[in-house]
Amino acid sequence: MDKPNMRLVIFGGGGMIGRPIIEEALRRNHEVIAVDPFPDRIPIKNPNLTIIQTDVYSVDRVSELVRKADAVIVSHNPAFEQPDLFDSVLKLYPFILEGVKEAGVPRILFVGEAGTLYVEPGIMLMDTGAISGDEASGIRMLGGFYLDVLKHEHDIDWVYFSPAADIVPAPLTGSYRLGENDLIVNPDGFSLISSGDYASALMDEIDAPVHHNERFTIGY
Repeated sequence: MDKPNMRLVIFGGGGMIGRPIIEEALRRNHEVIAVDPFPDRIPIKNPNLTIIQTDVYSVDRVSELVRKADAVIVSHNPAFEQPDLFDSVLKLYPFILEGVKEAGVPRILFVGEAGTLYVEPGIMLMDTGAISGDEASGIRMLGGFYLDVLKHEHDIDWVYFSPAADIVPAPLTGSYRLGENDLIVNPDGFSLISSGDYASALMDEIDAPVHHNERFTIGY
């Protein structure tokens, strides 16, 4: 087997978005280290894949896990999996961010949310009432990290990749649109993307960086 192109660390590779990202990274001959508290959620076998089970995050621990990586992808979304939404996002994500910076990794990419995308000038999706319940709370926490922390971060090259309003577990089609801060909708008014297309677009950004210290988005 050829030498891997890059060494990538993925936090939360066991999720609906994380698994396609791992598969796409491996398909492109990258070395992948997947960090997840539930390794059984990653039923992927590949000589370029190492799975590390941990639910303990500190700046030092994250720094140890990501050292010598070319990039880090944060696809674990605790906002939708844990009841302590405030703690899970506003404590865990800064640990990861600071640990990656301490290790000297040049890039970090976050799987984002659609709630902070604009549906019209000055109005974000999460302010329209279209998202409700626990999902709305999680989106506000994750979106708050983007708005309050990442947008003021200047010591590392970060990217925040917001999916469409609905991301579904489906394969790559290769036919999608990319944007910046506005929600992408199709001619029927739906905002939709498959996990396969999302993973492919994210890996394109890894392989040939276009976005730096900014958010971008995807949709059909």
